[in-house]
Amino acid sequence: MNIPAELQYTKSHEWMQTEADGTVRIGLTDYAQSELSDLVFVNLPEVGDELKAGEACADVESVKAASDVYSPVTGRVAAVNETLLDTPQAINEDPYGAWLLRAADVTDTEELMDARAYAAFVEAEKAAK
Repeated sequence: MNIPAELQYTKSHEWMQTEADGTVRIGLTDYAQSELSDLVFVNLPEVGDELKAGEACADVESVKAASDVYSPVTGRVAAVNETLLDTPQAINEDPYGAWLLRAADVTDTEELMDARAYAAFVEAEKAAK
């Protein structure tokens, strides 16, 4: 399982990366995409939509299930990755390259985990299954 050290993570398996311009990229972790299996549909928010940390901001469907994507931060949608609308499987192929959205005016980042804490969280979650 790939957990890049430079990213931050949520307990609901989203990742976040702060960009040089202050916006953040948000996507699904490698663990999330592997649990969901083959993704077949992505529903993204609109640019300008408000985000609230911990609330659903997008959803994905796979051959196994539909799942909400939760915002790791409070802020505003600055951009969406429209290529995922036609190629949702890109998330399976490269979960850290296939970002879902960019957010601006970001706050509420206190609940995010670093890579080490997220790896421990995933191992505990897998052990509980």
